[in-house]
Formats: sequence, structure tokens, C-alpha cells
Amino acid sequence: MSKLSMKEQSGGRKLLRLLPLDDLFALKDTVTNRLIAVESTREAIEAIITYSQDAEELLKRKKVHRDVIFKYLATEGVAMPPNSDKQQLIRRTTEHWSSGEISKREKNTVVSEDVGDGLADLPALGKQFCQWFFTLLNAQNPTQGQPAQEWGPQHFWPDARLRLLSCAGERCVDEFNGAELVSQRLHAFAGQEHLLFCPNLEGQGLKCISSAHGLVLVAVAGTIHRDNACLGVFENVFGLIRSPMDNNRWKLKSVNMKVEAQSAITDRQVPVITYDSKELLSLCD
Repeated sequence: MSKLSMKEQSGGRKLLRLLPLDDLFALKDTVTNRLIAVESTREAIEAIITYSQDAEELLKRKKVHRDVIFKYLATEGVAMPPNSDKQQLIRRTTEHWSSGEISKREKNTVVSEDVGDGLADLPALGKQFCQWFFTLLNAQNPTQGQPAQEWGPQHFWPDARLRLLSCAGERCVDEFNGAELVSQRLHAFAGQEHLLFCPNLEGQGLKCISSAHGLVLVAVAGTIHRDNACLGVFENVFGLIRSPMDNNRWKLKSVNMKVEAQSAITDRQVPVITYDSKELLSLCD
């Protein structure tokens, strides 16, 4: 039996799936002292999980490179400074595995499942939504080696709007209207452009407010990556409204995304929200 907790085993499996196959099988040989023969990737992962003494020992293995841990944390919605060293990433991963994170079912379900109306604790609602959204979007990136989860216009209102503001060099604004177009454009970031979004869900990286008309605004900042390169930072402002015709689920009414080039990142800082509450409300007028 594995000495890792259930959360550590689950997280370890997700992380190990990000390893190149050569590294994965070499790690299996090291952990099992070449005494266990396997015939598949799944068997190799299970052998590593079973024979690892603890989570920190697993993460410190040479074949578990810094970039793999960073990428794993990004897929889990855990923001880390791009210049974090491996030990910092290991410490944050073990903290994540020992925390009371939401269940896999909750992560794969739109935020309709939150307790009550969600308005009593806006930060909790916003954090849960962002964990769901970015986990779902990052899973569309084929380089992640994850099974693509269900993405589509069903998560958006029919008249949903996406506004993209790019500040890389010249300022450029693009708008997309309608659930189908908005869904397709967002999917393309991960599916075609192979981008990975790492939101900062702590402190000033997340801000949530509600309007008098039932609109909830969730603003989140983070970093954008491709492979091992950090390309820049983003600020997303999501407008959410419940749908009484669809089991009262929260659906996306609007998405405002601002993207800045890597030069916007300071050496020891994670991205933060720059909008105040008045500016957030004006984005959804």
C-alpha cells in the first residue's frame, strides 16, 4: 500500500502524467529499484505512487523537474512567481495536497453546485468559479496530456460577449458576440495556441463584487504560459448570471480579458487586479 494520502496519490498521478515517457519510466526504475516490471504508462505511475515513501521524496526526484511542478500547479489554479525555484514549488505543492481543496466533481462542474445562492460569500464563489473555469480551459490544451473535459457554448448565455484587449506593443481590441463565437475563441487559446493560464487566486489576485441586478463580477489576474515560457500576464473579468431555465446554474454573460506582454511582470511579484469596483461595473455596461 502507498504511504501517500489519498489527496497526495491523486495529485501525484496528475503530476506524473505531465512527465515525458522516458523520464516517467526512468523514475519508475529508480523508485522501485528496477524490481517492478510494467507494461503501460498507467502501471508505471501506479508503481511510483505505491513505492514512494512520502510526497516530498517524490517531488524531489531528479526526473520531476521544476518546470513540471510549475506546470502542474498552474493546471490546479495555484499561481506561483515565474522565477520560483524547485524547493519553493515543492513546498507549495505539498501545502496544496494537504489543504481542503474542492473535490474533483466540483472542479468539473459549473459553479451551479455552490451552497445557497453563492452571494453570501462572494470570494468563495469567485475562487470556486475560477478553479472550475481555468481547469476546464487548460484541459483543452493538447500539450497537457489530460483528457479534454466538456467545453462548449452551454456554459454561456446566448448573448454572451467577449472583449479582448491586447497591450503587447500596440493596443488592440477584438470583440466576439454570441455563445458559440465566445466559446470557440476562448477554446482556441488553449486548443490551437497551446496557452496555459495560471490564475492568482489569493490576496489581490482575485476580486468579486455583485450588482443590484443579480450580476456577479469575478476579476482574476494571472500569468500566461506556453511550454516552459512565461509569455505575459492577464486580467479577466467574468460576468456571471444565474439561469432560471437551466436549474438556476451560473452562466457566463460576459468576459473581458486584458493581456500584457512579459515585460509587465516584475521579478518577485504575482499579478494583481488593477481595476477598482467602479471600473469593474463599467466593463459590463
